[in-house]
Amino acid sequence: MSQPSVVWFRDDLRLADNPALRVAIDRGEPIIALYVLDEDSVGIRPLGRAAKWWLHGSLTSLGERLAERGGRLVLRRGPAGRVVREVVTETGAGAVFWNRRYGGAERAVDADLKDGLRGDGRTVESFAASVLFEPWTVRTVGGTPYSVFTPFWRACQSMPAPRAPMPEPRTVPAPDRSPASDALDEWMLLPTAPDWAGGLRETWEPGEPAARARLRDFLAEDLGSYDRSRDEPATGSTSRLSPHLRWGEISPYTVWNETADARGAGAHAASAGRFLSEIGWREFATHTLFHFPDLATQNLRPEFDAFPWPPLQPTQLEAWQHGRTGVPLVDAGMRELWHTGIMHNRVRMVAASFLVKNLLIDWRHGEQWFWDTLVDADGASNPFNWQWIAGSGADAAPYFRVFNPELQAAKFDPRSEYIRDWVPEHSGGEATDAIVDLGETRKRALAAYAQMRSTSARADPSRSVDSSGGE
Repeated sequence: MSQPSVVWFRDDLRLADNPALRVAIDRGEPIIALYVLDEDSVGIRPLGRAAKWWLHGSLTSLGERLAERGGRLVLRRGPAGRVVREVVTETGAGAVFWNRRYGGAERAVDADLKDGLRGDGRTVESFAASVLFEPWTVRTVGGTPYSVFTPFWRACQSMPAPRAPMPEPRTVPAPDRSPASDALDEWMLLPTAPDWAGGLRETWEPGEPAARARLRDFLAEDLGSYDRSRDEPATGSTSRLSPHLRWGEISPYTVWNETADARGAGAHAASAGRFLSEIGWREFATHTLFHFPDLATQNLRPEFDAFPWPPLQPTQLEAWQHGRTGVPLVDAGMRELWHTGIMHNRVRMVAASFLVKNLLIDWRHGEQWFWDTLVDADGASNPFNWQWIAGSGADAAPYFRVFNPELQAAKFDPRSEYIRDWVPEHSGGEATDAIVDLGETRKRALAAYAQMRSTSARADPSRSVDSSGGE
């Protein structure tokens, strides 16, 4: 009697270069392709609204691609450990395969499920699919996790090169009787009252085919200018792959190998190397989350627990959220985020610095807003980058490095093209005054930082934070 294999899809919504799917196909039994929307397991962070919009499109695409190859996507909702066991029992599955996740709560769910299923005599295997270098394989000489990017990335590059991507399967055989599936529309992932996702639809096409097309277009059209213009928000010479990578519609192995091929061919070597280092930064974020699973809620550098955040000013937070601060580059970025579900990386840094340092609002408020509004909101990269800006994270920018939005605009948007696109009143003579004075609030931020250092030193005289932000 046939014993089907369950392939549990998570953040790997693709057919090509999917190790769990590949092993299941090689096993030779029918395949139950399962996705579980888990917002119930302990510690699992519910998706933000923009992420839910993307997930709906990505699951639609995956379901269509599986159907074209004879398969069927099964959708279930609930605590993943319980739901996967239910599907295994219903179908008499003999094996379960998935690709690994690296958050603390996710790993706990996976480990418990793996132990239970193996105890029942099932074959259970997990695979590396979303990172090039698994976190436990990259350590300092002393055996500790890396906390600075440059030596981390140097260590990664000294390891064996990432494997070649696996081919896409021609067929994905489904069992004669597939288990019951939820209807995707029942999950209500799309906004309806009101429907605020018009800008997302204009900007993005979720799914594996769109991800592959975007990589192909980037390498052919934008890679050559990436190194010199990646920081200019009006040029569009970034990869725009981040949401596709976040949802696993394309694997980092595919991105790495195809980019390396472009560099190896002698084309755009400097830009290719710079772009691959950005893939490395994504790896570093996951590496950090693996070792510090409370990254979204706890300061990585404990001395920042003493930072004297003033009482929250809700009106200032709301002005920042909706791009009404009166600071053109910040407002442009926040409006781009609201409309498209993404923001240019240079502007992300400026907008985040303004919130944390000019408004003196705890970075966790900004991280939560980005979690809700970014289509590429990632459990590692989002809090990692916010802590980098706040000075409290790994390899962090020193707290006293305050991005001046006016200087940043003059340097990276000198003709105000980006600002005009998103803040038309700036060039129409209708601009409003900034809600805070940039110079005065910079002084206030530095005073708060000095107070934190003093408090931290008194609490633990053995610790001292030097002027470069390192210990």
